Amino acid sequence: MITIDNLTKVYSAREGFAVESLSLEINDGEILGFVGLNGAGKSTTIRICAGVTLPTSGDVFIDGKSISKEKTVASRQLGWVPELPNFEMNAKPIPLMKYFAGYYGLTNSQEEEHINELLKQVGLWQHREKKLRAYSQGMKKRFSLAESLIGDPNNLMFDETLNGLDPEGVQFVRNLIIDQKKRGKAVLLSSHILSEIEAVSDRIAIIHHGRLIKLLNRRELNELGHEKISIEIDNFDDAAFNTLSKYGDVKQTSNGIMLTSPRIAKKDYPEIVATLVNLGYKVRKFEASGESLEEYFFNTIGESK
Repeated sequence: MITIDNLTKVYSAREGFAVESLSLEINDGEILGFVGLNGAGKSTTIRICAGVTLPTSGDVFIDGKSISKEKTVASRQLGWVPELPNFEMNAKPIPLMKYFAGYYGLTNSQEEEHINELLKQVGLWQHREKKLRAYSQGMKKRFSLAESLIGDPNNLMFDETLNGLDPEGVQFVRNLIIDQKKRGKAVLLSSHILSEIEAVSDRIAIIHHGRLIKLLNRRELNELGHEKISIEIDNFDDAAFNTLSKYGDVKQTSNGIMLTSPRIAKKDYPEIVATLVNLGYKVRKFEASGESLEEYFFNTIGESK
């Protein structure tokens, strides 16, 4: 578990808060999506969590260990993939990973086997004799993923890891993140690709000007995009209006009927059609639509200004 406790970071009085009184928990077996505009404080938060930037106040706890006071112990249970991985470009992957592996106290035989397996897992085994300077941006990110998993940490942070990847790379990272979640890891995922965040996250934290302004759970995420239901009925009448009113607010439009603010779960939407059909109405169209996560995000940060 990653616990962010009342975290504040000020780089200078003139610039103000980079992060302000931020508190979050990323539970074991959970993916928390972390979203915000550039400069919102996402990378600063992640760098403090990783122990490479000091907080002005507050703290971060990795499985209960303070990253500022017990960094050596806390860091061993944390894997971090920064937005811009920075490695010795003249190094080859296996010697460099052996160097990192020494931090975790692996024996030589464990080290060799583990590194080989990780390079195969991220699709770099056939490129193991190349220097990192010959790697594409996508390959460097794959190497960074392998490096973050050397110690098999309980907690992982991905900072804009999906940026610059082709569709195959995005799918690979997505599957790897989901696999780590299934293994009970706590995962903090920051990305500008909101569709990916929405697809894999159990919860989403929206940060703006260094402050947490909204925390969405899975139920709320499932409801996004399904706030309006467009319906076309051939023989619409007062009885149909009264029937639909049980499920939400009914408005007649030039194209039919719009049901807003549904009072029924998404999984139960077929019940509306079945009820109308059983009452003898011919339903020509039934289509749910509404705010996407991207629309919700911009509306939310706009309201917070």
